[in-house]
Formats: sequence, structure tokens, C-alpha cells
Amino acid sequence: MLQVSAAITDGAVKALLSNLGYSSLYPPQKMALERGILEGKRMLVTTPTASGKTLIAMMAILKAVEKGTKAVYLTPLRALASEKYDDLKVLEQLDLGSGEKKKIRVAIATSDYDSSGKELAGADVIVLTNEKMDMLFRHNAEWLGDVGLFVSDEVHLIGDRERGPTLEMMLTKIRKHYPQSQVVALSATVANSDEIADWLGCELVESDWRPTKLVEGVYEYGAVRMGDGSRFKVTSSGVSSAVDLALDSLEGGGQALIFAETRKRAVSLAAKAVEGTYRRLDKAERELAASASSDIIAKGDDSETTKTLAQLVAKGVAFHHAGLGPSSRCIVEDSFKKGIIKILTATPTLAAGVNLPARRVVIASILRYDSDYGGSVPISVLEYKQLCGRAGRPKYDTSGEAIIVSESGVNAEELYDHYVLGSPEPLRSQLSSDSAVRFHLLSTIATVPGMKKPEIHELFASTLFARQYRSATVEFKVESALEYLEQEDLVKSKNDRYIATEFGRCTSLLYIDPVTAVAFRNALERVERREDGGKHKHTLGFLHLITSSPDFYPKLSLRKKDYDELSLLIQDRGSELLCSVSEYDCTRSFWALCEWMEETSDKVLGDKLGVEPGDMHRMVETGEWLAYSLYEMAKLLRREDLLAELYNLRTRIRYGVKEELLPLVALEGIGRVRARALYSAGLTDIGKIAKAPEAKLAGIPKIGPAVAEKLKDQLNKKKRLGQQ
Repeated sequence: MLQVSAAITDGAVKALLSNLGYSSLYPPQKMALERGILEGKRMLVTTPTASGKTLIAMMAILKAVEKGTKAVYLTPLRALASEKYDDLKVLEQLDLGSGEKKKIRVAIATSDYDSSGKELAGADVIVLTNEKMDMLFRHNAEWLGDVGLFVSDEVHLIGDRERGPTLEMMLTKIRKHYPQSQVVALSATVANSDEIADWLGCELVESDWRPTKLVEGVYEYGAVRMGDGSRFKVTSSGVSSAVDLALDSLEGGGQALIFAETRKRAVSLAAKAVEGTYRRLDKAERELAASASSDIIAKGDDSETTKTLAQLVAKGVAFHHAGLGPSSRCIVEDSFKKGIIKILTATPTLAAGVNLPARRVVIASILRYDSDYGGSVPISVLEYKQLCGRAGRPKYDTSGEAIIVSESGVNAEELYDHYVLGSPEPLRSQLSSDSAVRFHLLSTIATVPGMKKPEIHELFASTLFARQYRSATVEFKVESALEYLEQEDLVKSKNDRYIATEFGRCTSLLYIDPVTAVAFRNALERVERREDGGKHKHTLGFLHLITSSPDFYPKLSLRKKDYDELSLLIQDRGSELLCSVSEYDCTRSFWALCEWMEETSDKVLGDKLGVEPGDMHRMVETGEWLAYSLYEMAKLLRREDLLAELYNLRTRIRYGVKEELLPLVALEGIGRVRARALYSAGLTDIGKIAKAPEAKLAGIPKIGPAVAEKLKDQLNKKKRLGQQ
């Protein structure tokens, strides 16, 4: 390792390293310094997980701010953005000196589809998701011109079908519109790093050094063959090979991660690990586990998923997948970081999320369900290497182990050759899909009005897509998308220049697929203008429109047993539909949102519809965004007769309440449960709550003295403001 004092002459960077407790640098960090990271050099850094990439970025950020410019740190996920925000907050403790002492301000923004980012203008360091950055481009946020550094984390996700196109277009636009800015791209694994670095115009810093040695291997019939030549046997419990491997690594304070192919398998493996894990916990560890379990019950919902999780956590085991509610997920992640949870089973989504290293990573299956393929397929070597990256805890272990379980019918030797000895696949652009080109082409025209066709083609010719595909293919895709956008009146051309129509600009700023916007517009135009003062509702029709759109996620398909009951719902409320719809045109997500808005509990949603809290959370979040977009479309089309209903629909989706509770959920701190409690107690509107004695409010179930006091303070404040 390199001695910091000998390597760094910069005072601010020295102060940062001192604050973080660094006495020496890792080899990749030394390489970045030697290649000019502090001199503003553009850089692609590809080094293993936990090898110090965040510190490299922090040093570059500090220098950018010291020069009087802003720094933007980009991540693919909200959870990662929150983690990086916490990491970067340490910069606020530093003084930049130079005459007047200046404090660094760090900010974060990950959502808010209607935000132009003005609130971020006062910050020096801004943490954003890639989608939020793209949204700010569309809003032409003025402060973007002050950015001297863009850090792009997890840049290998440019090859991801879902997130890749936005990341690629964002990096393309940064290179084109901010050529003077430094770009630092970070990744653990990029096979074609030379190609990506060349495309980005970056210096390549590549290293396979990691603070903990990684040894990979394959398990078969009770024995493990490791990549360093060692072999060892694992005691079999007869329950599960993956669990046996995890339990074997717990000696001496170890922790294990088991990656399973499905949520169901993750839960099943966690349950099988309980007995062996709990037996290994001492009294203090059991008390901490019980406390974490109580936290999950107190902060979570009433679903079976949450109850099952709490029972397992009490024994030192947990599962982690997209079905967990936000509070449960946070408690699980925090408890694993603190060593309270010893074995964590997870679906592969965890590998792209927050940093949760373990002494041993067990890959229970190399198969994953692929919706495009319609069945299970083997994971890529790239995904396998990402899973392996979680092995080894820098603070506790000198080495980490990643072990694949050889399943029946799969030859262990072939697994070893393909995955352990294999190289990750090269990153390939995902911008080739029609929907991605259409989406980003509209954004480009809406953001830069008056672009000529050659300028449009020039921009797309700068993408990784253009580098990896024939130019004729790229031109054809752009021309086809342009034709669609003109045909649907999203853009128009005049004097050989393209501009977005009012409809196109609205679509771009709402951040929705042009196909979604066209469907919304056409549906709203079909709805007859109201002459009834708004009595006739279209709730079911609008919900079906929202959940059928390309932007809605997750779309859960109906099960055989669902059709009859959903058919009855449609028959009963058919007058609310916008067009002829049968149960075969619907998804389980549509039904789940209907039930959610009728105040169905998380437990019933799980038992009756098989919808877990995390899925419901994402449906509500996406549904609310699309209901807002539908409202904005109605405003654009001057459909004032629909605005009240659409506004109420959005609020009902957000809170999961019937219409009668809308006045109550407008109060701060009052969600669906407390609103229903107030309503059931006869306090059906804000006026009645204002008149009710505080003691009466405190006596209502789910309210209590603390909430009652806050309610009274809130209403008294509103009253005073109204009198001014």
C-alpha cells in the first residue's frame, strides 16, 4: 500500500483522508492519482467491489468543488443513491479554506416527477438516480452548466435491458453538451473496458486487486472444489446443500449470503437455515435478533410476508426480495450490516443494490426465470461475477468465498469451467429497442427545439448503440421513431427543423413513454363531456388505462382462480369503464389497485391476491405517477370536467382509501388506518376534528395522545394562517 503522506500533496484531499481514518491508499486509488484524477482527467475505473472506488470519486468531487464547480454523483437505484449520499455527507465536515472558509453542501434527489430541480441549485454535491438526471436534462435545469464533474456509478448497467438505454443516452448527452466537465465512470466488472473507455473518451484504470482475496468454487455431493486448488467437505444436514454451505461459514463470526432463483426459494431456504443458525447464537446475539424482529412487526404491515420475516429474523436469519415492504427491507439490510442476521437469502436483485458483503456467497442455482424467454435460463457470467463481488467483508475477513451449488442434471466440471474460469460477457448497448429510441428521441427534440435531422442523427451516432451496430440500423431506428412521433402529433417539422408540440413537451416532462401518452390522450378524447356535475365516475376505466400502459410496473398476470371473481367486479362496476373490457384484458395489478383503494389490508392483499407489500408499494408509486400524468394530460386537453375525479383518483391510489376519507388524509401524519379510525369515531371532516377535544382524539384507537396533540397544533396553525 501507498503511504498517504508521500502520495498526496493536496491539503483538502489530505484532510478528507485524515477525516476518514486513511493512513494508506489501495493500489487502484494510487493508480487513479497517478493517471490524473485530481487534475480533471476523465476516467473509467473498473476494479472489484470494496476496492475503494467511492474514495476515488470523493477525491475527484472534492477537487471539483474546490475549483468552484458542482459535482453530480449518479447511481442506478434509489437505495444506492441513499447509501452514497450517506457516504458523501462526510464532505460537509471539511473546510475548503482559501480565505473565506466554505462548507460543502451535499443534496440528494431521486424522484419527484414534477420537479425541475431548482431546489438543488444551492448544493455543491448532488446525488441523483440516472432517471432523475435524465429528468433534469428535460427540464433544462440552469445549474447543470455549473457542473464540473459527473460521476457515473455501476456503469456496467449500460447493458441492462431496463436501465441501460437511459444511462447510455445520459452519458452521450453529458459528453456532447458538457465537454468541459470531468467524467468518472465506476464499475466492478466490464469485459470490454477498452471499448467503453474509448467511447466515453476516458483514461482506463483497471485492476483486479481487492482488499479481501476472492476464491470461487463449485459444490457437488458434499464436497467443494475451490479455484485455489483446495477441496473440503461440508457436513450434510439432509435439508439443503446451500444451507449447509452457509452454516459451515458461520464459525468465528462469519456471515453468509445465499442467492436463490425465486422469492419462494429464498423464503424456503431461510426457513431451513433457522435451526442451525439459532443454535450458534449466544445470549446477546439472540437478544439483538429478537429486538430486530420486534422492529419489523412494529414498523411493518400485517401481511404474512412480514410476519414470516419477523419470525426468521428472531432466529438470526432473513430473506430479502422485491416483495418486502420498504421498512422491512431497511431493517434487514441494517441488521445484516451489524452482524445481527447471520444468514441472508436473497434474489439476485440484491447484488445490484446496497453494499452487503458476506464471508461466503452461495449461489443456490444458476437458473433464473426470463419473462422474454418464457422459462428458466442460466445466468450470464457477468451476473455471476456480480454475485461473487459480495464475498469477503473488508473489515472482518482476509478472504471471501463464492460457491455455486451443482444441481441435479448439471455437471460440476462444466459449471467450474464456464463460471469460475469464465470471463464476463462484453457490455452491449440496449438502446436498440424501438421503445427506447422513441422515448429518448422525443426527449432530445423537446429539450433542444429546432434541431435539424442531421443533428438528431449526429447525436445518436455518438451512442454506444451506433458504435456496436451498423450505421444503417441506427438511422432506420431513428427514422422510424421520428415517423411515429410526427404521426401522433408529438413533434412537427418546419423549415427542416423539428420541434415538440405542446403534447410532446408535456409527454417528455412527465417522463412517460410516448405510447403511454398517446393511449392517455386517445382515451380522454373518447370520454364524453360531463353534464352531470361529475356524478358519473370512470374510476375502473382510468385504473385499467393506467395499469395497461407500457409504463406501469409491476404487471402481475392473473391466476386461473382469479378470473371468476374479477369478472364479477367488472360486471358490477362496468359503467365506470371507458371501453369494452373483460377479465381477460386485465392484470392482477389492476385488481390489486382496485382492492387497495377500497382499503383492503396488506394481509388480505397477500392472502387473496398473492400480492406482497413490496409489489404493492411499487404499484402504488407507479400508479400515482401515471394518475398524475393522466391529470396533466386532461389539463392539456382542457378537460376541466375530469380534473376533480383524476385528482381524487391520484390521492386514493397514494393512500389506499375510499373517497369518503379524502378530506382526512389531507392532514399531515394521517394515513389510511388513522383516517378510518377518525371517520369511524364520527370525525368525518376537518371541521369536526377541529372542534373535538384533544382528550377525545387521544382516546381513538390508532391515534393516541402524541398524534392528537400534533393534529391540534396543525389545525390551530392553519386557523391562525387563515385569519391573517
